[in-house]
Amino acid sequence: MDQFEEILQRYWGYTSFRSVQRQIIESVHGGTDTLALMPTGGGKSITFQVPALAKDGICLVITPLIALMKDQVEQLKRRGIKAEAIHSGLSAREQDILLDNCAYGDIKFLYLSPERLGTDLFRERAKKFNVNLVAIDEAHCISQWGYDFRPSYLKIAELRELLPEGTPFLALTATATPEVVADIQHQLQFRNGRVVQMSFARENLVYLVREAEDKHKMLLKVVRGLPGSGVVYVRSRQKTKDIALMLQQNGISADHYNAGLSMEMRNQKQADWQSGKTRIIVATNAFGMGIDKPDVRFVAHIDLPDSPEAYFQEAGRAGRDLQLAYAVLLFSHSDALRLQQRIDTTFPPPAEIKQVYQALGNHLNVPYGAGRGLSYDFSLMGFCTAHRLNANRALNALKILEQEGYIELTEEVDNPSRLLFITNRHELYKHQVANANADRLIKLILRTYTGVFTQYAKIDEDLLAKQLSTTRNEIYQALVQLDKLHLVDYIPRKRTPMVILTEERLDDQNLRIDPKRYAERRQRFERKATAMLHYAQSNDQCRSQLLLEYFGQTDGPPCGKCDFCTQHSKPLSRSEIDAIVPQIEHALSHTPLPDEALIDSLKLNPTKAIQAIQHLLDTQRIRRNTHGLIEWRK
Repeated sequence: MDQFEEILQRYWGYTSFRSVQRQIIESVHGGTDTLALMPTGGGKSITFQVPALAKDGICLVITPLIALMKDQVEQLKRRGIKAEAIHSGLSAREQDILLDNCAYGDIKFLYLSPERLGTDLFRERAKKFNVNLVAIDEAHCISQWGYDFRPSYLKIAELRELLPEGTPFLALTATATPEVVADIQHQLQFRNGRVVQMSFARENLVYLVREAEDKHKMLLKVVRGLPGSGVVYVRSRQKTKDIALMLQQNGISADHYNAGLSMEMRNQKQADWQSGKTRIIVATNAFGMGIDKPDVRFVAHIDLPDSPEAYFQEAGRAGRDLQLAYAVLLFSHSDALRLQQRIDTTFPPPAEIKQVYQALGNHLNVPYGAGRGLSYDFSLMGFCTAHRLNANRALNALKILEQEGYIELTEEVDNPSRLLFITNRHELYKHQVANANADRLIKLILRTYTGVFTQYAKIDEDLLAKQLSTTRNEIYQALVQLDKLHLVDYIPRKRTPMVILTEERLDDQNLRIDPKRYAERRQRFERKATAMLHYAQSNDQCRSQLLLEYFGQTDGPPCGKCDFCTQHSKPLSRSEIDAIVPQIEHALSHTPLPDEALIDSLKLNPTKAIQAIQHLLDTQRIRRNTHGLIEWRK
């Protein structure tokens, strides 16, 4: 067992690496800038965590999603690996202490959002870091040719000025066209870089397109025909509720999930689905990033995604356990019209974007020439209601303002309460002697949480209240009072999204939406939407090949399982059918099965299984019962 395998087994319990993981690890360990293309579920995090643990120093991990960042940090801590995260939800003092710990302590991983890289606080401290690797997740965000460009990613290359020459960069993404692959390397200033790519082919994933004007009826057929857990993606919050209710009314275990729900509700719904209590989750694309549920048997899309990249990411959440799974796209001819309407909504005219910007400034009470670097709690629905704006158009206007570098939007994240003692023990003791109630609370905090004089501790007001036989509000008020007395720095729990002004507020004359960039972004969006429409409408090529060619992989063989391949496959011979019949009879010996469950149980090429099942139906050796299930004729 070599060094990398020892680390893998010690911290993750695995005895060997998957696919191209070792190639990537050896590449960055040897100091080579590397771009890794790994589909969803390919085990990307292992490729930077293992080589970082194999060397002295700290690994910087840059990722745009705060929730995903916090989840990975908690996973590493559970494995006994020291990791921290810096993001816009932390106070300046918290960031200062964390950066000190990274410079002078033994932190192995620092996760941070790309926006933090440009701050003076980070740039000064980073010079003192012993960085062994820089890992950039969701690296397609750095390319304006990608589907989710973020201007803050352009600051990443500036890290090279702060770090020792030769510090390797590892860029990771699940989806990138050849154009984006070249641009990522250019933007990150790769020196003799290397590209390591897994095939984009998902051999266990069956791509299906079902044309239907009545999508609800078709979805019911799909859900009843497929076994196991699933995700149904839609484009609006209202649709998540409507379709989940429709499934429930038809006796199917389902729930809805969208960004408009409270954090508690979302966490509960996600937990119920992950545990199997809920079979199907109907969601917007707010659901899925970082969801590690390997046994998702199908992902169905009721609405067309914006691009093949988005579809590939979302469909790829099915079958991460490498067992047979299905990606089903429901399509109707009216989808083409809706797609054009979506393009117009996604790109409001510049005059409307400026109107939204000025409404935002008024909403936040920011005077002209002020506000740069300030953060504000922000509710999109509250903003739109107050200023009578369409929520979709306003959100897209804000996204364009973000791409132009005027603001930064953050997702809603649950930031627990934190506390740090900012006085010395002598002054604290004087206060305890003079105040009996404060004395009890302070002693309890010091017994319950360690290191509270040197770093922020995450505290639970409910737990403290229970132990002192009082209420959460009493604890809250007591902590606020200690904060006012400058004995502690108390940061109450916060869950709201934020908007950060990255530039001072400008008037209409000085706010510029670059017309060339605006036109280019719209054209790119239209090209990607057209490619997605082509995938849905195509009836002359294997679905898997269509996706592979979009990502530049032109040598992929037909999958043999998608709707195109099964319709155009070579008929089975009589001897081949006779060899399959005993397996079908055995599978149906105890209970009738839906089509896909029967196909799955045969462990055959699905194309051959479907042909054999159809032959037995035609010859009436098997039949469908009144529930639409297949049963063996006695």
